[in-house]
Amino acid sequence: MRVIFMGTPDFAVPALEALALAPEHDVIAAYTQPPRPGGRRGRELTPSPVHRRAEALGIAVRHPVSLKGAETQAEFAALGADIAVVAAYGLILPHAILDAPRQGCLNIHGSLLPRWRGAAPVQRAILAGDTETGVCIMRMEAGLDTGPVLAREPTKIGEHDTAGVLTQRLSDIGARLLVRVLADLTAFPEVPQPAKGITYARKIEKSEARLDFSLGAALVLQQIRAFNPAPGAFFDFAGERIKVLNAEPSGANGQQPPRFKFSADPGKILDEHLAIGCGDSAIRPTRVQRAGKPVMDARDMLRGFPIPAGTRLT
Repeated sequence: MRVIFMGTPDFAVPALEALALAPEHDVIAAYTQPPRPGGRRGRELTPSPVHRRAEALGIAVRHPVSLKGAETQAEFAALGADIAVVAAYGLILPHAILDAPRQGCLNIHGSLLPRWRGAAPVQRAILAGDTETGVCIMRMEAGLDTGPVLAREPTKIGEHDTAGVLTQRLSDIGARLLVRVLADLTAFPEVPQPAKGITYARKIEKSEARLDFSLGAALVLQQIRAFNPAPGAFFDFAGERIKVLNAEPSGANGQQPPRFKFSADPGKILDEHLAIGCGDSAIRPTRVQRAGKPVMDARDMLRGFPIPAGTRLT
């Protein structure tokens, strides 16, 4: 088939590569978000991961700011695509775009719909303590992730999975599943989503990444995992923002998880190993990042930037 690919972040790259390597398909164009300010001090425009990979594969790249204009829609339709594949593109597709390909538009969505429709399904699943998620290949329609599902594949969420790790796994699953579906669309009947069990994965706000130590330790650890690698869960100390990329349950001595719950002092540094009191017990950061510094082990940071026991974090 003649395929238009539409995606932007790293999540979308494996699917683009899988389509480009499939001899039975021809990726005639890749649509992606426009280059954004990045690089040193944000002075240089940086193309998206899909943009860079598509160019390396010799695929024509288009990056309109919007798909609402009549000229942009006419250019899209003139490509004469059989189907469009969407993976975390980031722009709303108007009816004219949805209807242009002969066999419509399919979306690779990183959840088991109807759970976690919306922008941030991976982070929301971890924040909610879900033990399973997956990928759905769905037909796109005007509603937000409301279309029928052609195929789905579940995967467990491990107790140490970060959003970055889980996103990569879902990305690889999505690429494999997409190739299977496109090999024979007639073998995958479209199943309407259930009316029950709908949840919405709203966009992550940076303010959500501030660690709330009044929560139980398990919830604080979920917050850390959900915001790794971005935006990065954090606390403030001495006027500096400290990101916490990984952490573990901790006893009061910072070494072993407690055998029982104790009445901790939320936000208080409990010992010299950076054990931090939470609502029911404590956690201990293991990988951290100071502003403008590389990621490092917490013990290495503490050698040159001690946070004394008894300190109250904000």
